[in-house]
Amino acid sequence: MTELAIYDMDRTITRRATYTPFLLYAVRRRAPWRIMLFPLALVAMLAYLMKLIDRGRLKEINQRLLLGPHISKEELAPLVAGFAERTERSNVHPGAFSMIAQDKAAGRRLVLATASYRLYAAEIGRRLGFDDIVATNTLIGLDARVSAKIDGENCYGPAKLRMILAWMAAEGLRREDVRVRFYSDHASDAPVFEWADDAFAVNAHARLRALAQKRGWPILDWR
Repeated sequence: MTELAIYDMDRTITRRATYTPFLLYAVRRRAPWRIMLFPLALVAMLAYLMKLIDRGRLKEINQRLLLGPHISKEELAPLVAGFAERTERSNVHPGAFSMIAQDKAAGRRLVLATASYRLYAAEIGRRLGFDDIVATNTLIGLDARVSAKIDGENCYGPAKLRMILAWMAAEGLRREDVRVRFYSDHASDAPVFEWADDAFAVNAHARLRALAQKRGWPILDWR
């Protein structure tokens, strides 16, 4: 039987979220003048909070504002490498390093499943020793440039489970042939928690803590 250890990333593995910090890291190094557009990103956040747009659209708007509508892979590569190195060095919970090492030593296949963009999450996952990445994808144009448009679903909430299942199907993994451990900090991942064989609430906020206590899921603190 194949054993999978599936991890959420932001605030589960990392101390802080990574999406806005990545955009700000990139804009300072690529086009500092775009910082002047940050107030528009705050307007987009307000629209999201008022439920005028969803999380996926919020991401698209912010990426367009701060990275531009398109960016070449060559321009993106050093930004991703630098941000991933910084994340590994200063934004990973000590307990996450330990648990990842334990799961790897136990022979489990490590999967990072995150709403963050694959364009930088894949490099963070590689540095941390993950075997596979399930993440929000971006469109790649015929000119090989990365677009600000999401390709498919934003890997969040119920969509995360759908994307994990699609990844398993692509890998030829049948549910009855795998045992799944899942780690996350947020109740939005309830569909994956309920689907997993072994669910762990990590650095849990109040809503998830209450749900974990009700379901009998272990509560871990990696901070």
